[in-house]
This record gives sequence, C-alpha cells and structure tokens, in this order.
Amino acid sequence: MNNKLTKVFGQLFVAALFLAGANVIVGCNPEPDESDMYTSTGETAEDFIARKPNLSAFNTILKRVGLDRNLSSYGEYSCFVPTNDAIIAYIDSLYDDTTNKDLPHNGMTQRGLDGLTDSLCNDIAKYHLANGINNSVDLGAGSTVRTMLGRTFTSETSVKYQGMVALEQEAVIIEPDSLVTNGVVHVLNKVIPRSNRVVAAEMERLEEYSIFMKALKETGLVDSLEKTKKPVEYDLPAAESMDNGNSAGNRLYSPKECLIKYTIFAEPDVVMKAALKKAGYSEDFEGLVQFANDTYRDADQWYDMLAEKGLWNNDTKTFEKKVSTGRDFRNRNNALNMFVSYHILFAGMPVNELVFEYSSKTATSWNYVNGCGPFDYYETMLPNTLMKIWQPTWKSNTTYINRYIKNNTLTDQLGQLGKDGMGSDGMHTVVREGIRVVRTSTDQYKTNIQSYNGYIHAIRDMLVYDRLVPQGVLHERLRFDSTTFLPEFINNGIRMSTQAEVSALNGGGSGVRVAFALDYFDGVVSYTKENRFRYNVKGGGWNAWQSDCFQGWGNYDLAIKMPPLPTGVYEFRIFYTPMQHGGMMMFYMGDSKKLSSMVPLDIPLDVRIPMTDPRIGSLYFDDEDDKGIATDAAMRNRGYMRGLYSYKDHPGDGKGAPVDDPLCQTTENQRSDKRNASFRKIMSRSLEVKQSGEKWFRIKNVIPDETDLKWQLDYIEFVPLDVVGNTQYSEDWF
Repeated sequence: MNNKLTKVFGQLFVAALFLAGANVIVGCNPEPDESDMYTSTGETAEDFIARKPNLSAFNTILKRVGLDRNLSSYGEYSCFVPTNDAIIAYIDSLYDDTTNKDLPHNGMTQRGLDGLTDSLCNDIAKYHLANGINNSVDLGAGSTVRTMLGRTFTSETSVKYQGMVALEQEAVIIEPDSLVTNGVVHVLNKVIPRSNRVVAAEMERLEEYSIFMKALKETGLVDSLEKTKKPVEYDLPAAESMDNGNSAGNRLYSPKECLIKYTIFAEPDVVMKAALKKAGYSEDFEGLVQFANDTYRDADQWYDMLAEKGLWNNDTKTFEKKVSTGRDFRNRNNALNMFVSYHILFAGMPVNELVFEYSSKTATSWNYVNGCGPFDYYETMLPNTLMKIWQPTWKSNTTYINRYIKNNTLTDQLGQLGKDGMGSDGMHTVVREGIRVVRTSTDQYKTNIQSYNGYIHAIRDMLVYDRLVPQGVLHERLRFDSTTFLPEFINNGIRMSTQAEVSALNGGGSGVRVAFALDYFDGVVSYTKENRFRYNVKGGGWNAWQSDCFQGWGNYDLAIKMPPLPTGVYEFRIFYTPMQHGGMMMFYMGDSKKLSSMVPLDIPLDVRIPMTDPRIGSLYFDDEDDKGIATDAAMRNRGYMRGLYSYKDHPGDGKGAPVDDPLCQTTENQRSDKRNASFRKIMSRSLEVKQSGEKWFRIKNVIPDETDLKWQLDYIEFVPLDVVGNTQYSEDWF
C-alpha cells in the first residue's frame, strides 16, 4: 500500500469521530493484477461504485464516457460520487432550466439519464473525479480540489450541515473515506455545484451583497470583470516542451489556453450596514457613497499615483490628479470607483490559496519555520496599488488583509524569537488589526464563492486604501514570490497544483515542470526565440520559497514586469541558489520593456560559484559564536545576504524528524542549511521607484555557447532604505 493510502487508513478513526455517518472501511489490497490493467485482485473504485445500487446513475454516466475503465485501473483517484437521488435531481434541474434560449434544456434531449448528452456526461463525471488522495480530515480542514475537468471545488466543515464536510458549501459527504485499491470514494447527497456565470453575475444572485453589488454596477466595474480568457491559443512545439533538467526526454505539460480570473473581497450587507452606522452614515448605498467620498477625497496626499500622474477620466480623456466626489461613478478618479477598485485582484483564488498556507494533505506550508506566518502581496484594480494578505502565525486559519504591525521585518534582538517573531515582543505592536477574510459561510451570508472566472470572499470590515497602507503596511521589506505578480500562474491553476495533478493534465506524463509559450505572460517579454520558460511544480523538494519556482534556460534574454510599489527609494534583491547547472547572467532594470530603457545592475552573477568562495564569503552561521552577525556585515559589503531563517526547502530536519517536531522549526532552515545553501544578491542599493511608473527587470545570458544553464526568479525583495539603514533596529533574519 502506498504512503498516501497508509496515511488515509491511519486517519480513518479520526474521520469517524470528525464526521457523522462514517462508512465502513473497505479492505485495501496491495496491487492490481498486472496481467490485465483493467482488473484487480481487490476492489477498485469502479468495483465499489458498481456494487452499490444507490450509485448506479453515476456509474451509468462513467460508462457513457469510458471513465469506468480509468477507475478500474492503476492510479490514485478521489471519487466524489453523488447518489441516484442527487443525480436525478440535478439532471431534472438541467432539463427544467430555461435561461439559455440558444440551448434549450441545456442540450438534453429528454428528461432523465437517457437525455444527457455525451458532453454533459463528461462534465459531470470529470468534475467529480480527482487525481491523488483527498481524505475527509483534510477536506474538513478546508481544501481546494483540482478535478479531472480542469476546474476546482472547495471543501469545508459546514456549520449549516452540523459539522459534516461540504463541497462548494452544498454537496455533503454522507459516506466518507471508503478505501479501494486505487484511491478513495466519498458518497455525496448532491451533485457538486458548479457555476458557469462570471464573477459579477454570480454576485448579483447573492442578495446579501446588495449594497456592494450596486456600487459595482454604478461604477461600471462589472464590465471589467467579464473576461474569461485571452483570445489566443498557445501551441508549444514538442521539441520546445522537452525537459532537459532532471527528467531528461520527458515532454512537459504546456497549457494551450490562458484563463483570466479575479478575486473580489466584498463587505456583506450586514457588515457594511454595521460599519456605516458606527461611522455615522446611512445604512445604504448613499451612505457608502459618502463614506467613500470622506475616505478618498484627500487621497492625493498619500496615493502617489494621483499626485504624480492622476487617474484616467473616461469623460475628459485625461489623467486627473484630484479625487472626484460627484456622481460620475464610472470615472476612475471618483471616490466610490476607487473604493470598489481596491476590493478586486487580478488573480482568482479560493480562500485557502490566498497565501501559501499550511495544508496537512500536502504539507503545503512545511517550508515556513521558526514561527513565520505565510504572507503575499497582490496588485489590485485600483491602479498601481498593492494589498497584503497575511496569516500571522503558522498553521493558523486567520487571514487578514493589510494587517499593520509596527516595525515588522525589524528586530532589536537578532537571533532571538519572541511570540510575534524575531525580537522583543514589545516592539511589534499591532497598529491595525487588518480586515478579516471570512473563511466559512454563515447563516447571514455566503463566502468563498466560486464563479466561472473568479471568487467572492466576504470580509468583516470596510476595506480601504488609506494613508496607513502605503506608509505603514507596505513600508517594510516587501518580498514577492514571482507567481504572485505573474497572475497567469494563479488563474490557470498552476501555482498551487501538485505534481500528480500536473501529470494528469499531461496524460500521465511528467508532472515535475510546466512549459510555457514565450508570449503566455502579459508581464514577461522575450527578446529572443531561444528562451525556454519553465515552472517547477511544488512538491519536488526544490530549494525555493513556497516550494515552486519560475525558471528557464536556453540562450535567454527576457524582462519581467515588477509589481507596483509606493513611491520611494529601495534596496532591490533577488534570491538564488548556487548550483553547477546554473548560469552566468547580467541584470538590468528599465522604466519600460523597451531594450533602450534598460540600465545595468551590478556586474554579472555566476551562480556556479560555491558559497565558501571568497567572493561570497559565507560560513555556516551555526558554527559561528555570534551566529553569523559579523559575517552578515562582511557579506553585505560584497553584495550578498544569507538565505531566510523563516523557511526551508525540505520537510523535517533531514534526519527523519516529522514536520511538526519543534526541533525541525529551528534547524536546517535556509540561513543554516548545510545541504542546500541559498542567498540573496543585492542588485541595487538605491533604486528609485515612482508609483505612477513601471519597472522591468531584465535577465540576460552572458555565456551564449552554454544553452542548458538555468536562470530562475523565485522571489524578489524591495526594501525601503530607512528599513535597511534603520539606526535603532536591524532587519530581521526572516
């Protein structure tokens, strides 16, 4: 029995206590009979479904599209099987649906199973099947499951359904965790809901968001949320999708379409009315208009984009620097428009993927150590602004937007951990708690709602871009994973995917990496056709923050658009790992993607140089009496910094200790890891940034004869100079 199935077996007794109506455990036999890939000596998923009379309707659908053979074969599947009553209720709803005049009855030829088209059977079957093991304990903790259809659904422990696990809030698992030789089967009381509406249309159906929805309409921003994919189909030639890394000769998965998605953070009516009433405004749309006017009328004093360039006015066709507090809601410089715009991200994510949070199913966040909580920054629809999303403690499910901690990323006690991070507890006071993201639906409103092109998440207070955001929340060391400012990774389900899921998309082939066409990303420009763009899928033990990495090789020359920052002067750094198969490259920064705007940064970097080379001068900090403080200063003078004390690249301590072992949290981190050293290279000590402008980071191969050496952009850091050079505190090791 493989390790994942063993884990499921061990958790079944917990699941039985955790869920009502736990099913009897089915015997788990070792291997299917190798003489016939469609038979087994034990019970497969298909055997289980076929012998249950109340699952015969789903089995009929499986057989219509040939997926019964998959579930009789080798593999590792999670099967979410609706009962006969659930299937009949669903197909009756399809037949009775009269909203689509161009496709009456959703294409069904008659009521009942026999009226389903092959296409509908395919959609129903694949949306209820996933590769890999998803057990009820992990599903109850909150998961995003990627299905064979290519779309996801989310799970939660439902308050509405007395603590049982619900999928997309409505389909309840009534018989969990039936183990079979090739996976696990869960029986459902409903077909898993799946919306084909765009995100604004989905919100319009939710009466509990009526005030926010009216604001979305009045501002015209509903029109900005209609896109579902780029009007391009990408066809990467086979030779260009071959991997020349650790899996030489394997063709990689290469997406042929590029989806566009959004995330809306919205105040439900009950939250908005309470906040408006508390602030002295009327509890309706007009109260929201006045709130927005009062919040944003002087925004040019802290929103540098306004002061430097202004926001676009559709009526005058000019950039205007003063905020409008009139009824011209569709103008981007209108206060209500600004309020709504700051609630929208260009990346569509379920609530458990807003940050790279802990997941017991995949040990997703095992590389956060020493008490560091996962965080990320995202660009919003309010031009050139960022939003910080943060879970302050590891393994916490409390997610905040724009939580402001005084002196975050600074410390007065290098090397010492307090309850709030590195340093004494008193220096990290909470200035603003931040806006809580609601993770589970309540009786008053739904949250974590999936639409065809995005998600809607409820929040517990009024979200604004005020002075404290650029001057407080974002005035810290800003660390960006490349997958957060290149939203195509998120919107196409690549960022949080597992290798098993990518392998399934690749027809059972390699799932280690993903290959991309050179024009796949809006924020990446290739100056040569000799580039090869790759993504290392998480779970490969990569020496990388958040366990994944954007990389490539070839005779490369490319530029990547940097995330928007508040106006200021920053130290700019990149992460890299010394490796013999790494390249030697030159870096540039430009105010546009034009080559003529590019200015060199420092001298070429040869990542093949080992950590102990005098040009770097790194020592293992645990071997030094002062824990490496003096070496840190010497390395900075040479333009280098050690890796992070807050994460590691492998689970455990490298000696068999479990992930949750306290010793694992302080040993073998990237600052001290003797197996896989990592560094930050200081590219610029004084980079001037305007919020109204752009920055493009160019990476160019300087060894044109070596086309199999890699470049990578895992994470980058922008640090305000008064944080780097703080005279009272030091930058922490996190």
